[in-house]
Amino acid sequence: MDDILQVNERLRGLIWGAPMLILLLGTGLYFTAVTGVFQVRYCMLWLRKTLFSCFTGAARRTSGGVSPFAAMCTALAATVGTGNIAGVATALTLGGPGAVFWLWVSAFVGMMTAFAENTLGMLYRERGADGSWRGGAMLYLKNGLHSPLLAGAFALFCVLASFGIGNMSQCNSIAQGLSGSFGIPSGIVGTVTAVLLGAVLLGGLKRLSRVTETLVPFMALFYMGGAVVVLWVYRAALPQAFAQICSMAFDMRAGTGGVLGYGMTQAVRAGVSRGVFSNEAGLGSSVMVHAAADAKEPCEQGMWAVFEVFFDTIVMCSVTAFVILTSGVYDVSRYALASGTPLLSQLTTGAQLTAEAFSTVFGRFGRGFVAVSLALFAFSTLLGWSYYGQRAAAYLMGERVIPVYKAAFLLAAVAGCMMRLEPVWALSDTFNGLMALPNLAGVLALRRQVIAEWCRYKRNL
Repeated sequence: MDDILQVNERLRGLIWGAPMLILLLGTGLYFTAVTGVFQVRYCMLWLRKTLFSCFTGAARRTSGGVSPFAAMCTALAATVGTGNIAGVATALTLGGPGAVFWLWVSAFVGMMTAFAENTLGMLYRERGADGSWRGGAMLYLKNGLHSPLLAGAFALFCVLASFGIGNMSQCNSIAQGLSGSFGIPSGIVGTVTAVLLGAVLLGGLKRLSRVTETLVPFMALFYMGGAVVVLWVYRAALPQAFAQICSMAFDMRAGTGGVLGYGMTQAVRAGVSRGVFSNEAGLGSSVMVHAAADAKEPCEQGMWAVFEVFFDTIVMCSVTAFVILTSGVYDVSRYALASGTPLLSQLTTGAQLTAEAFSTVFGRFGRGFVAVSLALFAFSTLLGWSYYGQRAAAYLMGERVIPVYKAAFLLAAVAGCMMRLEPVWALSDTFNGLMALPNLAGVLALRRQVIAEWCRYKRNL
């Protein structure tokens, strides 16, 4: 096992090194440029087609399938997870306040990566035997790029990632949070988690989407409500926190003992990698659920993916960052910059830092608030990734494998609550990166289809 972990450590360092970060940012920058800075120029358009349509009922209309809003909620269920609470704190400890600036940059360009991959997902989706839509990065890799090898590799890495970052690591976060704050035994947490998860999985995508339609808005409002209270208490410190973020984003020596360039490098690396961990733009994971939406316009479903990244990172992650920076619990001398590639297992420390920030206002209830929020976010990630894993497994082995996959997923959830998972965290980071490589290759190779579809849609506005 030690040999496997050593090989994984080297592989993970290569995958999440500078070339991957450049590829992620570069892909988003390319689609930002060719669409005329869509995120800004067409801001009111994508907000009208997504957020504002929720108030008119248009987003929930469906002819029997999954509505665009439900698809977005299911994708958000997977992305709004431990990264929004603990991942932001981890970025701060690894890269300083400047990491938040690069978190924003990665999200800004990631909005267009998400738009491109989900537009492609809609263009290359297929009808299943039951009449429902099926899609995913593996379909545009197979049918668009004509590469069954890359499609199969993506699906395999997705299945493996679904048991790691999408299951066992999330369950471990739930168990640690509830056990540490309320003394609930891990075995009970694991059993209850598996029962609740099983009840949702038995109902298929329609039940899953109905649950996420309710759970995602509730948990987001719950966490945001608590965060707004903290920010109101420390509102006088908000300008200073914002200035810290902007000034230290380009600080060549911040926290590094004077090593020229190291501070900025760590800020970029921590911000971009934690941004991807949080919003998953570029991984190709959300394509599977967006492609299942009962929507006619590929670009409009792509806009839901844009909103998804915006809400997950620009809104949710920013709130966590400002809570930590304004509350006074963040101390550069205490949380020194770390060298090397950050391990996902450092999220445990991140959750503790976030809990400290909330405790400055809510006292002993602060840790409980963060524990409950973390449990809700992690459970929602379980729901979203369970669907991703099902579709990837079905692509590799056919629809008959889905019941077997569901059973294995439930067993993994119980195990995740009761095991030490440092190796799982490390392997999950690797599998996430391995998903991104074939997906980004496909998105860039099929860029003309994305541009042509956007031009067609724009002409009809």
